[in-house]
Amino acid sequence: MRKRQAKKRPLLPDPRFNDQLVTRFVNNMMWDGKKSVAFKVFYDAIDIVDAKKTDDEKSALEIWKDALSNVMPHVEVRSRRVGGATFQIPMQIRPDRKISTAMKWLIGYARKRNEKSMSQRLAAEILAAAKEEGAAVKKRVDTHKMAEANKAFSHFRF
Repeated sequence: MRKRQAKKRPLLPDPRFNDQLVTRFVNNMMWDGKKSVAFKVFYDAIDIVDAKKTDDEKSALEIWKDALSNVMPHVEVRSRRVGGATFQIPMQIRPDRKISTAMKWLIGYARKRNEKSMSQRLAAEILAAAKEEGAAVKKRVDTHKMAEANKAFSHFRF
């Protein structure tokens, strides 16, 4: 490689929970640089999760983290051309990519829901993912199935 890899910039932890993962999630959710709006949406969603949760021993933030880990994929398929044919090759995912993929799926499928506000959609998707259901978890299951189906091509790994 000619160019060096970009340095990871340190993230400031969020004001309410003092957690860098929350800031990363909010940065993914933000549109047009409106971070305060994104924070409000996230915090409102966490409050809704807190109101709707069933088990009292877990906090809303822990439920969100559970939801995120339930959505995280462990393997993915990547396209690779070998002798004119394109193969889908299953590969392990780097830890930081796992997290960002899970966040993107959670936010993306929350946006596609049909509740009234984004915070309600996000809260519903978080609660569903924490219970191992919902569209984002289905996406992870499908990704794993695809990797399993293409296990025969894993010797093409690069």
